[in-house]
Amino acid sequence: MIGVFDSGSGGLSVLREIVKLLPKEKYVYFSDNANCPYGEKSVGFIQERSRWISSFLIEKGCDIIVVACNTATAAAINVMRDEFPVKFIGMEPAVKPAALGTRTGVIGVLATAGTLKGSKYLSTKGNYEEGCKIVEHVGKGYVELVESGRLEGPGVEAVVKESLQPLLDQGADTIVLGCTHYPFLLKPLRKIAGPDIRFIDPAPAVARHLIYVMVQERLLSEAEATVALAKVIEMAESKDMGRDDSDRFNPESPCVELLSSGDPSTMRKIFSLIYKKS
Repeated sequence: MIGVFDSGSGGLSVLREIVKLLPKEKYVYFSDNANCPYGEKSVGFIQERSRWISSFLIEKGCDIIVVACNTATAAAINVMRDEFPVKFIGMEPAVKPAALGTRTGVIGVLATAGTLKGSKYLSTKGNYEEGCKIVEHVGKGYVELVESGRLEGPGVEAVVKESLQPLLDQGADTIVLGCTHYPFLLKPLRKIAGPDIRFIDPAPAVARHLIYVMVQERLLSEAEATVALAKVIEMAESKDMGRDDSDRFNPESPCVELLSSGDPSTMRKIFSLIYKKS
């Protein structure tokens, strides 16, 4: 069983990509929305919550845990790897693909304050700063929009533009989404940015890495991994041909137990939107 957790509903964007590749696995998703957002919380608080959630997921029978939260990854994943017997998969800052793909030489990073201060992000950023200019902005209000279930409309666009526009003004042509909540705001982000701006969601790369680790841990056979990675190739080919039909890889009824520390209504709403349930 695969455990996935986030400060709120944002981690569902990561779960979506994992389920596309591993639709027959069983999942437990935990939203710590009673304490969301994590972005401005102390490192100690985030570590305490991550420990509690990880213990809970292991007690539920999870063999591997995906920390589907950039802020929790930055603050707590090394601690959890030292303290728990299961493997943890964290979020990776997608600076490398952005740096390799930029045309203007300027990439933007939208993230929480906690992620932008994290050692993993700072280390990755340092590896690519000589080759391109990296500009950053906190996605102010983004998490709150998603947690309230507001994903589009004029009011949402106004909030999104406030943090996105400074990156565009500095010439960024590629924007890294450094929080798992942000992919749910791609529609207004793309509307404001225009067709020439590329957004990078790290979730698909996390899903691929999970498969690799599960094979190493003998939680997934090589044959099952081959089937999953064939889907990666098929989705990439569809995208190269100008089609975005990756949603057809979503199973109608994935085996996911949804749990939360607070009101679960928004989490369930977003889950229903992903899997087109009423």
